[in-house]
Amino acid sequence: MTDNLHIRPLEKEDLEFLHNMRTNPDVMDYWFSEPYTNMEKLKKNFEQQQENESIRQFMLYHGQEKIGYLGLYGIIQRHRIAQFAIMIHPDHQGKGYAADATKLVVDYCFNQLNIHKLSLNVIKVNEKAIHIYRKVGFEVEGELKKQYFVNGSYHDAYVMSLFREDYVAR
Repeated sequence: MTDNLHIRPLEKEDLEFLHNMRTNPDVMDYWFSEPYTNMEKLKKNFEQQQENESIRQFMLYHGQEKIGYLGLYGIIQRHRIAQFAIMIHPDHQGKGYAADATKLVVDYCFNQLNIHKLSLNVIKVNEKAIHIYRKVGFEVEGELKKQYFVNGSYHDAYVMSLFREDYVAR
């Protein structure tokens, strides 16, 4: 089912699809953001980020169908670190795409950008995501108490990370 997964860089034509996810409360709660993004703001951010070397943004496809978005943020080449984020469209969640999609960007991160350490934040109640991240090789590095406001209350979060040498050794 996930054999036809592939990524490509985010293009301006993808912004409508991204806007659909960025305005969905069920999606944005797990991105720790409010679902408040208008198209003009999204277009402006897209244009500004074209010169930003600390960000890589990808669209996720299954065959020819867009199914999600993945990003590398806070890329610092001197320290060879980055932060990972993933967003699967609600119509495609629960179909087994997340782990393989994560691996696609992890491979890109380690093999193209020569990143040493990839990190992410995830709230502790998001057990499905934690399971997927562990499956890929991420390990809990620390805990953030009452860090994120989701669904009306504050939640603890894990900082999870994956080192290149550990990933390659798997």
